[in-house]
Amino acid sequence: MSLADLPPLREALERHDLLARKSFGQHFLLDLNITRKIARLADVHEGDTVVEVGPGPGGLTRALLETGARVVAIEKDSRFLPLLAELSEAADGRLELVEGDALKVDGAKAAGDVPAHVVSNLPYNVGTQLLINWLTGPFKPLSMTLMFQKEVAERIVAGTDDDAYGRLAVISQVLCDAKIVMDLPAKAFTPPPKVASAVVRLVPKADPPPADIIAALERVTAAAFGQRRKMLRSCLKGLGGADLCEKAGVSPDARAEVIDLAGFLALARATLG
Repeated sequence: MSLADLPPLREALERHDLLARKSFGQHFLLDLNITRKIARLADVHEGDTVVEVGPGPGGLTRALLETGARVVAIEKDSRFLPLLAELSEAADGRLELVEGDALKVDGAKAAGDVPAHVVSNLPYNVGTQLLINWLTGPFKPLSMTLMFQKEVAERIVAGTDDDAYGRLAVISQVLCDAKIVMDLPAKAFTPPPKVASAVVRLVPKADPPPADIIAALERVTAAAFGQRRKMLRSCLKGLGGADLCEKAGVSPDARAEVIDLAGFLALARATLG
């Protein structure tokens, strides 16, 4: 059986008696027209390696495999493994299954220590933490095309003039060019979530700050946005307060929400002496 011969996703789910689990944050994307569009937006091509988290019944997985890519799918819910194994057979083994929690799986090792893209309809309950792990951890994806709740997607791409601007925006945009490339209504999913979703495309910058600066940036943004209505002199007191701000060339009377990426990088560098 080839990919073209596979039964519709809804039929495959019924045959395996599979339903989404709320505890896993599962909402299935079964429309292959949508998943194929996501694969195109991810700019995945034949011979590429793609890491996918939470494939579930494999709607996005099918679209990725149709590009000719090799897909490494990390799935925590063992109920889906038989269905995904059928998909792997239809793709002549280009789908490799890793059973486990993506928060604990070494992405680089799972990909076989080759450069890889990440393309996923992320489980809602772990999506933000996974993104932070990929941004700041040892696994460095070539690109990330990720679906989140729309509210989270807006936090990733927000600027200083947006209410959603915060720590996630700063860390994401210091390390990547990030933009929303697709919006999806709740009705596109089975079962429909209570909120809309959006796909964010993140492409790492060619010359990112070194690891010590990123670690310092995480500390600074955690403190600054942890008390975002306070002036920096107060919320950064544990890191140097007004003296730190003056060293970085940032107003100690400003609030975190008005400090741009360059300002936060300056604060991060200032904490290192």
